[in-house]
Amino acid sequence: MTSPGPSASDPAAPTTGSEWWRTAVIYQIYPRSFADSSGDGIGDLPGITSRLAELADLGVDAVWLSPFMTSPQKDAGYDVADYCDVDPLFGTLADADALIAEAHAHGIRVIVDLVPNHSSDQHRWFQEALAAEPGSAARARYLFREGRGENGELPPNNWESVFGGPAWTRITEPDGTPGPWYLHLFDATQPDFDWTNPEVHEEFRRILRFWLDRGVDGFRVDVAHGLVKADGLPDYLPPADSDSMGGGAVAAPYWAQDGVHEIYRDWHRVLAEYDGDRALCAEAWLPTPEKTALWVRPDEMHQAFNFPYLTTGWDAEKLRAVIDESLTAFGDVGAPATWVLSNHDVVRHASRLALTAENPQGHGLGPSSPGKPIPALGLQRARAATLLMLGLPGSAYLYQGEELGLPEVIELDDHVRQDPTWFRTGGERYGRDGCRVPIPWEAGAPAFGFSPSGASWLPQPDEWRDLARDAQRGDETSTLSLYRRMLAVRRAERLGGGTFTWLEAAEGVVAFRTGDVTVIANLGQTGIPLPAGEVLVASAPLAADGTLPADTAVWVRVAE
Repeated sequence: MTSPGPSASDPAAPTTGSEWWRTAVIYQIYPRSFADSSGDGIGDLPGITSRLAELADLGVDAVWLSPFMTSPQKDAGYDVADYCDVDPLFGTLADADALIAEAHAHGIRVIVDLVPNHSSDQHRWFQEALAAEPGSAARARYLFREGRGENGELPPNNWESVFGGPAWTRITEPDGTPGPWYLHLFDATQPDFDWTNPEVHEEFRRILRFWLDRGVDGFRVDVAHGLVKADGLPDYLPPADSDSMGGGAVAAPYWAQDGVHEIYRDWHRVLAEYDGDRALCAEAWLPTPEKTALWVRPDEMHQAFNFPYLTTGWDAEKLRAVIDESLTAFGDVGAPATWVLSNHDVVRHASRLALTAENPQGHGLGPSSPGKPIPALGLQRARAATLLMLGLPGSAYLYQGEELGLPEVIELDDHVRQDPTWFRTGGERYGRDGCRVPIPWEAGAPAFGFSPSGASWLPQPDEWRDLARDAQRGDETSTLSLYRRMLAVRRAERLGGGTFTWLEAAEGVVAFRTGDVTVIANLGQTGIPLPAGEVLVASAPLAADGTLPADTAVWVRVAE
């Protein structure tokens, strides 16, 4: 197939009206694990600000900040108590303003995480609901329901939490009597909002404008497919092997309901009030690119993470299929494909691509997990996979530390784990701590430069010393140097906005042309010959005879 890529502006000098989000490379920062300025072992906003020059040097166009708003931190900030303030753990509103200003001074846009499916149970609204009368307006902001059974002692339905266990918790009324139940698709400390209530809609318009007025360039929307639940809240249990976040083929009554689209049409209108192409990106776990594309129709969101692509294994035929489906589906609605390989919720792709057994999304990896990855193979494939991804037209997201080749941290002791998945499943699932370990900056510094005190909220493995940023900076063979080259060439060649053409390829090979650059990834077992031309970037050294080794990718400007 041949398809036009997104319209490209000058990537080195984005301007108002440029629709920068169509081709941007966006770097996810998980604040508590990025850089700690205070020495308490938890990353913070001033720490991020102090490292922005290094992200500019890396060559990214924007950063996405996972939640830093006021929170009890029961789910690492995805339990928000105040959407319009900064948690003291991370700093102050003044620190947020300084970060935004410094990022913009470096030519880096800022996307913040917004969590509209649920709040913290410490949010003022939920505390009002607990103190209010049954049937009150305060309770109508959340999904309270009477229980089943003779005395309401059973949950309203059989839904299960994504984190394990029941999705309902019963409250005790102020007079001490048992009350109704409230829905929480995640932890019991994260009650779901009732999006049939106009007051909820108005509150989130206010929140959007609060951050837009402070200069943010967009929002990554957490659980964007979960806000609306099916009428009547019917019983439903997902298949045992299904994706907990809704990526399976079977439709759940709490994922991807039609009503969510009107919410994002409304938000689209709010963002359109502001100059500078502010953008919305959906975290919507859906089974196919066709369904994902429904979130990015012209009057809705601007981007949606391509989770079908992320969850595709190291298989040439399957990758060709998902790329083909993605470019067609997103192109049909006039949106860019938004590619991603790692984030704070999944096993890092430097490990995931070399697993030797199935590992369902959300289970994580730990000391007793079957099929542990082969480290060297995982890094080899990860470098090739990223080169392949960044050669595709559209936008791409990187997760902090992947530019260092960081693997999943598997050998974490049980007592240091903090993911609610670990606790709610009684240790059955390790959860996401392994991809959230603070990243290394300087090999010889305390906590490898993450924190001046040497403290780290999750322990860093000793072998990360060799992966520290300063240890890789002068090594042209390092993963950091590879990422810098990839991003520089991607920008110079305008690959994010190039036209796309599939090329004939042998079994086990993915090959296409984006603009003037030919992208070839060898997922097979043996080396393959390359076309004559200039090698712009290779994920690993070519063989002595010039062939492309297995688990290696290359960008070539083919000789005419």
